[in-house]
Amino acid sequence: MMRILNILVIGALVAAAAYVYKIKFDSTRQAERIAKLRMEIRQENDAIANLRAEWSKLDTPARIQELAKRHLTTLKPIDPRQFDTLRTLPERPPDLVPPDSTDPIGSLLENPDATDVPVTSSIPTAPAAARAKR
Repeated sequence: MMRILNILVIGALVAAAAYVYKIKFDSTRQAERIAKLRMEIRQENDAIANLRAEWSKLDTPARIQELAKRHLTTLKPIDPRQFDTLRTLPERPPDLVPPDSTDPIGSLLENPDATDVPVTSSIPTAPAAARAKR
């Protein structure tokens, strides 16, 4: 009976030692993981600091002023006479295709003269006779 009790106690000690070793191994692995995460966080903070320094360098007013002088010299101030009133806009062109048409492209092909609409741009278009000759 004593022998069985000794064997059970030795087995329990071995199981307890294995469990303690497993806990120690897991804690060591977690500590290494934490150290790795801290190193990554430190690297990310360094990268953020570098980006902020670069941003502050790029965002200086003197640099922006120099870039504006270099790249915006061809721009001219807006003249108030460049704007026009709504009354001087041309009339809205008529609908080229009837709204109830099932094939809008087909109706345009069947009736090519329907594309002769009033000019609404400042660029003159060729007359219909000149377009037909092409």
